[in-house]
Amino acid sequence: MAGLTHPSLVVLSGAGLSAESGVATFRGSDGLWEGHRIEDVATPEAFKKQPEIVQRFYNLRRAGLKTVEPNAAHQALVKLEREWPGPFLHITQNVDDLNERAGATKLLHMHGELKKVRCVWCRSVLPWETDLETSTPCPECAKPGKLRPDIVWFGEMPYYIDEIMRALETVDVFLCIGTSGLVYPAAGFVRLAAEHRCARLIEVNLEATGISGQFTEQRLGPATVEVPRLVQDLLAAEF
Repeated sequence: MAGLTHPSLVVLSGAGLSAESGVATFRGSDGLWEGHRIEDVATPEAFKKQPEIVQRFYNLRRAGLKTVEPNAAHQALVKLEREWPGPFLHITQNVDDLNERAGATKLLHMHGELKKVRCVWCRSVLPWETDLETSTPCPECAKPGKLRPDIVWFGEMPYYIDEIMRALETVDVFLCIGTSGLVYPAAGFVRLAAEHRCARLIEVNLEATGISGQFTEQRLGPATVEVPRLVQDLLAAEF
């Protein structure tokens, strides 16, 4: 990184970033959320087999966004975005809107967004705030029963992969915050960053993960504590 005036920075965030705001996570010790297996509510096959259950699951999650607020970790990352002197990109696996509500703009939702729906008939993607029923017609093509949450389910290709890969090819500082290290391709991003010229690979998590050994630095603790500290250190560093 010697000689670079404005190093590039990429953030990858996962469920641990929003957990302290009260956003429920998919992956608990039993792999359940709201009494459902992931396979029952987060696959294309589940949507075809039991669309009512899938829609209800995401309706509850969408409604739940009204009860939570951005936390200190979200706010610290917005500060980093605004004050970092070089290229900056925040990639999130989260489908909530807390980063945006904190003020984030350089953000990619690789797994989709709860507050958007997609028509499987006309391919339109639309903002959506209320409940979605199996009979709800698409506002664009008027076809009933073709709207689904704009969420990347298991077995589907994450969004923005080409853009993400380009950013990882030139990243100087890679931050991984609150991820399980279990879901690919995101779990492989640290390896891709290391294969290029990335000199600092920093993990922030409550506990070590299966990919912790691939990082050059690790900070263990709550995101609301460790992320603001890390942001302060990064903005004060001389690169």
